[in-house]
Parts: sequence; C-alpha cells; structure tokens
Amino acid sequence: MSRNYKIHDKEGIHFVTFATVSWVDVFTRQVYRDILLDSIPNSA
Repeated sequence: MSRNYKIHDKEGIHFVTFATVSWVDVFTRQVYRDILLDSIPNSA
C-alpha cells in the first residue's frame, strides 16, 4: 500500500470517503453496518 493512504498524524482531523459497488445499502443492512463499524478504530 502506498504511503499516501496511511494516517501519520494520529492527532489530526481526517475526512474519509468511499464508494460502494452497485449502490449496496451499507447503512440499512445490519450485517454491512457491523462490518463497517468494526473496521473503524475506536479512538475513545
């Protein structure tokens, strides 16, 4: 993976965007939502 796609300033504010294939309803299906949320590190 390229260095450009890694977060180096862990104290900074970051904007993340993504696209889904075939307009999958990521936020309405529980299984997809769980996968997405489990993939985001908890900063608390």
